[in-house]
Amino acid sequence: MNKPLRRVAIFCGLLILALLIRVNWVQFVQADTLSSDKHNRRVAIAQYSEPRGNIIVDGDSVTGHAQTDGADFKYKRTYKNGPMWAPVTGQASQAFGATQLENIYDGILTGNDDRLFFNRTIDMLTGKEKRGGGDVVTTLNGDAQKAAFKGLGDKKGAVAAINPETGAILALASTPSYDPSSFAGNGEKDTKAWVGLEKKNSPDDPMLNRALRQTYPPGSTFKVVTAAAALENGLIDDVDSPTKTPLPWRLPLSTKNLENEGNIPCENATPRIALQYSCNTVFGKMGDDLGKDKMREQAEKFGFNKEQFIPVRATASVYSKDMDRPSNALSSIGQFNTATTPLQMAMVTSAIANDGKLMQPYMVDQLRAPNLDVVEQTEPKKMSEPLSPENAQKLQDMMETVVDKGTGTRAKIPGVTVGGKTGTAQHGVDNSEKPYAWFISYAKTDKGTPVAVAVVVEDGSANRGDISGGGLAAPIATNVMKAVLDGKK
Repeated sequence: MNKPLRRVAIFCGLLILALLIRVNWVQFVQADTLSSDKHNRRVAIAQYSEPRGNIIVDGDSVTGHAQTDGADFKYKRTYKNGPMWAPVTGQASQAFGATQLENIYDGILTGNDDRLFFNRTIDMLTGKEKRGGGDVVTTLNGDAQKAAFKGLGDKKGAVAAINPETGAILALASTPSYDPSSFAGNGEKDTKAWVGLEKKNSPDDPMLNRALRQTYPPGSTFKVVTAAAALENGLIDDVDSPTKTPLPWRLPLSTKNLENEGNIPCENATPRIALQYSCNTVFGKMGDDLGKDKMREQAEKFGFNKEQFIPVRATASVYSKDMDRPSNALSSIGQFNTATTPLQMAMVTSAIANDGKLMQPYMVDQLRAPNLDVVEQTEPKKMSEPLSPENAQKLQDMMETVVDKGTGTRAKIPGVTVGGKTGTAQHGVDNSEKPYAWFISYAKTDKGTPVAVAVVVEDGSANRGDISGGGLAAPIATNVMKAVLDGKK
């Protein structure tokens, strides 16, 4: 080969090599970036070219699909009882993307998950007609969710219910809510609905998942955490022995006394009586005697100071690391800057009810392929052990007294052992805003303890004096527990 031809051949070879490198770079290195680029409509078009799989509750789907006309996207998502289930499902919108379960399991629901490769290959080889995505089977209890959503009604608030024995989430309600169907498409009507739901246009923020993403001062419900810390650290042993708590009790390093709500028997009260009447002085002094480090360590055993994934992310509840003594005393009764999600308080309650063992909370039981083969099965898993069985049973005994003859009597269920704790949490600068009403509880029968519940209610329309955990939140918790118990019969 003469010299000019050789140069041309080498140059052409280099061009081919460069082309091969570029093609491989685009296909393998840049593939994820290009597929997720907001200007790449092919991914979105493919995503909505087939019906999505469904999110399942009690064997029935709470989602569906509908065909669209005159658009690139052939199918759009629909929801049954959308506002009730939105805190669980999230949204799948052609215009505004997906959230929560719809987002986390998008690959399963669209059929594009790598775990479905084998199923897709078999279907292709056997000539089966192409189907839509797989299903996400939840742990939710439809009757419990309905009781929670109906109980909250037109009030702002949230409910979280857990099976203490497994960690399975049974209810997850948040109000006010929204209907994901209203903006599932990609038209002008969908945009209008979305804009109307944004917080700047809807101050009550209906798209906020209050059960997972909103933290509240827990008020007196946090006293069960303080009692757990006192039991675990040997500060108290016998729940019926008097505590050395004077009345009044002055906050450490302060000129102010810690006040109780009304004229209640808190001087040297036993731990049982102190929880029954919700004595601030007794539990404030307990927290001070234990110190901030032991209090924080106990709270963290229950899951505080750490995000939870169920698999949807839940905001971390807070027990501060850096506090002075009076702040720690106030935090020990659920005030100062202690803040918690309803899910977290349901976790606290479930650990106590489950003899001290905290199970990892989860709300997806299994993932299924389009042909109903199980792709993934969730197995219950222990998360931590905040209390010994002996101390958990002592705390159960105290909480059952609260319901039997204390501030939580509205949670009684005939023939069922119920333990609980009320809370009325201060809100705003110098308690200037209306307080939050809390109630945490569990129900126990001779067959086990199938449910623990946490309820928080923000009722801006109620008179300040009428707001209490026992009055507003306990009836909701009771109906949720009844719904679960009725399903066990």
